[in-house]
Amino acid sequence: MARPVRIAPSILSADFAKLGEEVRAIDAAGADWIHIDVMDGHFVPNLTIGPGVVKALRPHTDKPFDVHLMISPVDAFLDGFAEAGADTITVHPEAGPHVHRTIQHIKSLGKRAGVSLNPGTPVDALDNLLDDLDLILVMSVNPGFGGQSFIDSQLRKIEAVRARIDETGKAIDLEVDGGIDPDTAPRAIAAGADALVAGTATFRGGPDHYATNIAALRGQ
Repeated sequence: MARPVRIAPSILSADFAKLGEEVRAIDAAGADWIHIDVMDGHFVPNLTIGPGVVKALRPHTDKPFDVHLMISPVDAFLDGFAEAGADTITVHPEAGPHVHRTIQHIKSLGKRAGVSLNPGTPVDALDNLLDDLDLILVMSVNPGFGGQSFIDSQLRKIEAVRARIDETGKAIDLEVDGGIDPDTAPRAIAAGADALVAGTATFRGGPDHYATNIAALRGQ
């Protein structure tokens, strides 16, 4: 049976001068989740937003906030993003000394816990973590900037992660982020993804095009 595919527009590609309006627009256009990329200029070569912006956006939509923390060390920021309104908090195995403890902390805050694998991070990084995860995010670009091209070698990783998830029998979301557009989306889905992050492909053309852009990612 085909898995429903969730679309999570990344606000990294939105108009930052009117983020609240942009979030309302993608909600109305059919987004399933709102993907929020948090970058610290240290773990990745870019600097974006903190918990204050997440908190300010929370009243603008009831859709789940899918918060991807590309920051290191990450543990000190978990409470702040949870309190700001994150629903899922995703971290990198490399972003703290004890990723299992980090995941336990996220769960203790009542939030869904995710782990993200960079293109160079092996699938084995999931060993001993799967029982506690709600989401696995496969990066199909090196994190830091929007608008990059999809790295084809990550399709094999998506397939490998899907096999790991299916072995557990658990309802763990398999999300893919990086270079997702109407051409790469069906390839990621065929490899096993059931959630897609798209920034450039969602926000291209302005609010009048958001619904069409999201539908195109679903293959509609």
